[in-house]
Amino acid sequence: MAATQNQKRDVVIGGAGFAGLALAIALRQGLGPTFSITVVDPALGNETSKDPRASAIAAAARRLFEAIEVWDAVDANAQPILDMVVTDSKLDDAVRPTFLTFGGEVEPGEPFAHMIENRHLVDALVTKAKQLGVELRASSVETFAHPPSASRIDVSLADGDVLSARLLVGADGARSRIRDQAGIATHGWNYNQSAIVTTVGHEREHNGRAEEHFLPAGPFAILPLTGKRVSIVWTEAAREAERVIALPDDEFLVELEKRFGLHLGDLEVIGPRRAFPLGLFTAREFIGDRLALIGDAAHIIHPIAGQGLNMGLRDVAALAEAVADAARLGLDVGAADVLERYQRWRRFDTMAMGVATDGLNRLFSNSSDVLRLARDVGLGVVERVPALKRMFIREAAGFTGEVPKLLKGEVL
Repeated sequence: MAATQNQKRDVVIGGAGFAGLALAIALRQGLGPTFSITVVDPALGNETSKDPRASAIAAAARRLFEAIEVWDAVDANAQPILDMVVTDSKLDDAVRPTFLTFGGEVEPGEPFAHMIENRHLVDALVTKAKQLGVELRASSVETFAHPPSASRIDVSLADGDVLSARLLVGADGARSRIRDQAGIATHGWNYNQSAIVTTVGHEREHNGRAEEHFLPAGPFAILPLTGKRVSIVWTEAAREAERVIALPDDEFLVELEKRFGLHLGDLEVIGPRRAFPLGLFTAREFIGDRLALIGDAAHIIHPIAGQGLNMGLRDVAALAEAVADAARLGLDVGAADVLERYQRWRRFDTMAMGVATDGLNRLFSNSSDVLRLARDVGLGVVERVPALKRMFIREAAGFTGEVPKLLKGEVL
């Protein structure tokens, strides 16, 4: 079916997760109602999000959500991380000494991160997109093609419609069909690890403290949510994770308590438990012919530093700024030089973060006493040098490198 005149769009975004929706809102706000945007995702057929997971929102990402006028809608459901402690021990060690602590502010009164359940944030993004008149389609991108001598890309949807766009954005996750159809390869590897994720209720107040226990199997993170609840990200070897997930409830709780400890009192698993395979994968190119990849479609990293979602939002901020700048100059927003600007902006940061998280995972996910001594000495040095700690906090908050406007809290 040929694309008809009334089906022309400026941008079509495949994927309605954090990245796809945030990009649509940012572009609509920056360029106004005459700039036409369609977001396509089967999940848009649901009344509300069903995602049970929670995410760490770094300070720069929170500023982005403030700039696109979404944060106020979720602030009551966001838990500030007020401080963080890091330990390094074996599973059966009686004491887990603290080697590193972080204060929680990047600026006075501004925590370096918040924890929020994904469903609250996705629902707020959908609501804002609707308010701005972004077209939301409960369908999926099936194929796309480049008409001869055309300055557009024809995007065929599962419902039979064809949208003719100046730019197609792949925001459709780690198994991106858009990336695969564009012939963009990925490079990387599996870790033979899985992250067990669940929500845990507890007896005592957590006081906004996040904890990361480095254990031989991998990091065990305790991340505070609103109320007397925390989100757990528990790394195990893939086969062990399968065994743990399949345990009866009482036996699962016993395994959890071994790693969690009892400093927050009695524990209760109050959310579904799931295991997600871990790996490091990066697209060889973030762009193609009238095509850009963002979020998990462009890169997957280990959750050891909690930066996966925030990297996707850095993509959003960089691509939105590149597109908005081009549009205001009357240039073609899908042109190669516009997309090259986005790719240059994001490639080095993505590769650097991938290398850093890979190195951390390999350094900490082992039982070598020699490596344990070396890393504990390193953690001790960071703990004692305030300038190093400030550098790590600013990196975790997303304020290093060439920071796009949205991540500074500035509108496009």
